[in-house]
Amino acid sequence: MITAQNVHKQLTVGEVAARSGVAVTALHFYESKGLIKSQRNAGNQRRYPREVLRRVALIKVAQRLGIPLAEIGEALKQLPDNRAPTAADWKVLSEQWRRELDERINQLMLLRDRLTGCIGCGCLSMEACPLRNQGDVLGERGPGAHFLDVPD
Repeated sequence: MITAQNVHKQLTVGEVAARSGVAVTALHFYESKGLIKSQRNAGNQRRYPREVLRRVALIKVAQRLGIPLAEIGEALKQLPDNRAPTAADWKVLSEQWRRELDERINQLMLLRDRLTGCIGCGCLSMEACPLRNQGDVLGERGPGAHFLDVPD
């Protein structure tokens, strides 16, 4: 429980791990990537401000959405270091990610729909497959493996 006496008390890495549900090694990794910050005490041990818990929660949510750590890091740079992210801060970040997530959802639905069709026909044709080689466009690129991002 946070009291008036310990509201400014910094947390050990173990306390942050226990409160956030994130492994100590993950916290060290986040710190090495600049996602969170700590200070060192006289014994050279990491100490984290309480607001790091909100940042770690934000990182976990973003990771579950499939957002790469590099993008999470860029987003976190927009937040002030001296306080926990607020609901308003989260709204700004989530609106930025929403477009990307919508596009990813659309791509997954398209893949799902085309995958079902491919399994249904069973042709496995490299010339006619709507999933990987619609209209045999890869044949025009020459020999070798080619990745095709199928347009809508």
